[in-house]
Amino acid sequence: MRLFATTALVALTALPAIAQDWKADYRIVRFGILSGENESDRVARYTPFQEYLEKTLGVEVEIFTAGNYDGVIQALAAGQIEFSFLGSSAYAAAYTETDGGVVPLLTSVQDDDSTGYYSVIVVRCDSGLKTIDDLKGKTLAFADPDSTSGYNVPYYNLVQQGYQPEEFFAAIPFSGSHEAGVAGVVNGQFEAAATYINNEKSGIPQRMVTKGMIKEGEACVIWTSPEITSGPFTARANLPQGLIDEMTAAVLATPTAAPEAFKEMSGADDSTAKGYVAVNHDRYQWIVDMRAWFKANRKG
Repeated sequence: MRLFATTALVALTALPAIAQDWKADYRIVRFGILSGENESDRVARYTPFQEYLEKTLGVEVEIFTAGNYDGVIQALAAGQIEFSFLGSSAYAAAYTETDGGVVPLLTSVQDDDSTGYYSVIVVRCDSGLKTIDDLKGKTLAFADPDSTSGYNVPYYNLVQQGYQPEEFFAAIPFSGSHEAGVAGVVNGQFEAAATYINNEKSGIPQRMVTKGMIKEGEACVIWTSPEITSGPFTARANLPQGLIDEMTAAVLATPTAAPEAFKEMSGADDSTAKGYVAVNHDRYQWIVDMRAWFKANRKG
């Protein structure tokens, strides 16, 4: 708890018995991770963090994965998991699904002090495709219907820019994950795919190069969104405050208390993340509003 806020420490000191009571009811604490990459890589990246949490919290900790974003959202709504790392749109979906029953705690901060990232559309660098107009009549793959950068933000902004995706593109399938979309572009399955980058050094395409999944210079960005607030580490609002406080403190301290675990979960060598900062729901209300726009404009 070395990096935890002073006010929270005061509260925990004042009520030590209450703060520890949660362990009697939560002998196992579960946190979810979204399907941005294949499951084995996801679990491998977060396993050192899981082990750090078990040592720090003094209870068993489990990683929860699902085949799509909605699986994690529904697990939060059903009380099957206590915490989750969510994208902005997935948080907004969880907030709506639970009638405000989730609370954002922390978001990542980059080494340039930014707390945002960007949706991008990538094509094969040798395709000759340079702009969105060049994609008319071609296939654009989105990642997942609950992905902020892989669907909601690019779709919404393309509409605002005068493109009607269902009419402009030949097809707009969901690839299932960010990596699958980018890989599909490189292998010729799609002409373009939506994914995300944090900056020029860090993001899904860069990570895939580091992992040997694609080669440098195979996937190029032709469209970039406005900045998106990074998604939050989220808790169910009905959890004991002591559990929320201790988990928040543990995650906040990860960069210094477990630097190797932080490095792995952040994306290893291609990551520019340096830590976490506290956030509240106000940072994400515009995403909730954007999802409401989708609902209001959904055909059929």
